This record gives sequence, C-alpha cells and structure tokens, in this order.
Amino acid sequence: MQFPGLPEDYAPKVASEGLPCVETQELKGHDGPVFAVRYNTTGNYCLSCGKDRKICLWNPIKGVLVKTYLGHGYEVRDVSVAADNSKFASCGGDKQVFIWDVASGAFIRKLRGHDSAINAVKYAANDEVLVTAGYDQSVKLWDCKSRSTEAMQVMKAFKDSVTSVMVRGWEITAGSVDGTVRRFDVRMGRMYVDELHHPVTSVAVSGDGLCTLAACLDSTLRLLDKASGQLLASYKGHMHQAVKMDCGFTPSDAHVVGSSETGEVLYWDLVEGNVVKRFDAHNGMVCSLAIHPEGNQLITSSLDGAVKVWVPR
Repeated sequence: MQFPGLPEDYAPKVASEGLPCVETQELKGHDGPVFAVRYNTTGNYCLSCGKDRKICLWNPIKGVLVKTYLGHGYEVRDVSVAADNSKFASCGGDKQVFIWDVASGAFIRKLRGHDSAINAVKYAANDEVLVTAGYDQSVKLWDCKSRSTEAMQVMKAFKDSVTSVMVRGWEITAGSVDGTVRRFDVRMGRMYVDELHHPVTSVAVSGDGLCTLAACLDSTLRLLDKASGQLLASYKGHMHQAVKMDCGFTPSDAHVVGSSETGEVLYWDLVEGNVVKRFDAHNGMVCSLAIHPEGNQLITSSLDGAVKVWVPR
C-alpha cells in the first residue's frame, strides 16, 4: 500500500498553507436554502444553486452577482462548469440535466433519463461527457457531442440514492446512501466497492489520486486508500447526521475540509487526523463548500440562504 505521505513530507506545505477562515463577502441572491456552490476551473467565478430554482453566477472576489439563470421547475441540487467556461450543467428535482450557455443564459440542451431527482453532475473527458448521479440509484454517462438525449452508459449497482460523484481521468467515484463508495474504471470495465456501513453524502479524490474521502452520516469523514480500500484515517469533531454536506481536500492534500450541521467549517490535518481549525460560518447547516483551486479562498453555502467567501487570516 502506498500511504499518502508521512507527516514530515507535509511539514513545509502545512507551514505555508493558509486556511481560509475570515469572511470577506456575503453573496446575496437566493431565497431559501443554497444546496451547492462550485468554482469554475480557474476559480475566478463561482456558481450557486438552491431551493429557489435559481442558479447564480458570482465574482466571489468582488462579491458581485454577474448573472441569474432561470428555467428549472424544481429545486437545483448541483452544477458543474465546463473547462472552457462557455457552458455549465445543472440538475435537480426536474429529473433532467440542463446544459446552459453562460453568456446568453439560454438552454443548449436538456438530457432526460433519470427516473427521480438528480443529486450530482460533473463534466468529464474534456467536457465531452457528463456524469450524473440520482435518487434512482444510478450513475449515468451522457455524450455531449451526440444529439441523443439518452444516456450512453448506466451504472445501476447501488441499492439506494447516489448522492455524490467525482471524475478523475477514466475513473468515476460515487457515494451512496447504501453505505458504499463505488469506483468505476470505465476504460477497463471494472467496479470496485468500499463498504463503509454508513450513508455517504459526499466523496472527494485527493490531488495525487491515491486517496478517497467520504463524508458519512455518522458524523465521520473517512479517508480510504484508493487501491486497497484500506481505511487510512477517520476525522471527527463535527455533527453530520441528517443532511447532504460536502467534503474536500486543500490543493496541497495536507488538510481535509468539512462542515457541520451546527454551522461550523472544520479543517483536519490529513495525516494526524486532528482538527487544526474550526470556525462558525453560518446560522444554519453548512450544506456545501468549495476550495479555490489555489487554496487561498473558500466558498460556503447554507440552509440559511447565504453564500459566503472566506480567505486566510
């Protein structure tokens, strides 16, 4: 097994890595809970979506609302921006994927095929493929170049709602309420299963690709070795028992970040497993967060309807 690093390997990075914890902006534009916040590839802009059926495009540095996208008939649960920033995809209670033109705000396409609400969406394969995960216990792949509105591949190995999906190269990692993290190697046609025995609401893959992080409903983040499935570390100290919440790695992989139903955001040392910083972020549950690609900014959203921008002290 290749461990993701020894404590001394991370020492220089930890010393230089400032963890965002100081609020600089509150982005106001949503009426009701904000379910997801996502950066674009460069981190210059971010998107938020929520129960009010709106998608908002922000300049997080200036705190400016650039554009609002309307068209969903139900709540919007997730968004994903294409690498070239010209389009983005959104999903939610409509049971379909909306692909939008960023500049004009118009629909490019709608993809139908899920039987229930769609929880997560991600661009993959140089924006030629969309990957979605839904309440219908499936992960689906969509060919963005084809005119077909049907999914080109369907994975139905799950026994309950699929809450989260991540894509890295040819591999798709998904977490489910059935207590599993499943990794699909699309190129080899193989599936790998890690049984965590607690509902999973979010998954993240480390920058080096060696580890998988899962946020579980027993108030624990679990770090798994991708190759062997071995549990490398568990991170506790937060409350996570009822709602879908995100987790992630800082760009250096030195820390993991998660949130709490008490309104806090927490950072843990990846190797030691201890909480190195925690702060009050929202009045309500923090349901989504995203780390800037350079690590110098964090955005969070909550059931209280607020989107906030954080920087290091």
